[in-house]
Amino acid sequence: MTSLPDLTEPQIRRYARHIVLAEIGGVGQAQLIAAKVLVVGAGGLGAPLLQYLAAAGIGTLGVIDHDTVDLSNLQRQIIHRTSDVGVSKVASARRALSDINPEVRVQTHDERLTADNAERILADYDIVADGSDNFATRYLLNDTCYRLKKILVSAAILRFDGQISTYKAHEGAGHPCLRCIFPAAPSEEAVPSCAQAGVLGALAGTLGALQATEVVKEILGIGRSLSGRLLMYDALAASFDEMAIAKRPDCPTCGQP
Repeated sequence: MTSLPDLTEPQIRRYARHIVLAEIGGVGQAQLIAAKVLVVGAGGLGAPLLQYLAAAGIGTLGVIDHDTVDLSNLQRQIIHRTSDVGVSKVASARRALSDINPEVRVQTHDERLTADNAERILADYDIVADGSDNFATRYLLNDTCYRLKKILVSAAILRFDGQISTYKAHEGAGHPCLRCIFPAAPSEEAVPSCAQAGVLGALAGTLGALQATEVVKEILGIGRSLSGRLLMYDALAASFDEMAIAKRPDCPTCGQP
């Protein structure tokens, strides 16, 4: 087991509200500082997710995105400013995160996640948080995390609805993966993009904050994991619903050979 860092006096002051929580304490905060988390996407979900993880003191934050900031992003991607339009999203995110917490080491990957680079990039991190906006990337992350035995916290938003779950199928029985729920990607007509169908800006904040909470819980090993459960949020109804997810024996990723 890797030795945990001793907290400095400024860190004790910065993270005081964490440290007084019995479930976290000084040891838990040191675990957060030692953790390495990769956030996929510096967009609607990634924006609040990255900011809360930086504020929480995650020692190494990776962010991968190959896009530049567009004016239409600013309605929900609150990590970016109007002056960042045209700037790469990972560069804009790094600037914002350094302002929030200069102690956090931000590793930027200004490239598109592909089957050729996924294992190389994900290998350096403990947990992956998926803020992507398409099923191809979600499947790629799911399959790569399963092979590398990485915990994946994944969320999605569209219009006024959001959903989130944690996938750690490598831990065995009772832990399904994304393909256990969605064996095949739905059609574009069934699941249009945010650009096509729209999305409530604040909804990204709700689901991104939930992702940050679940990432912290997984690092610390506290609370009840979302593994095996899909949490769904309806913003218009102001309601949460939960669906149990069963591990599929015939799952193409985590099923029995």
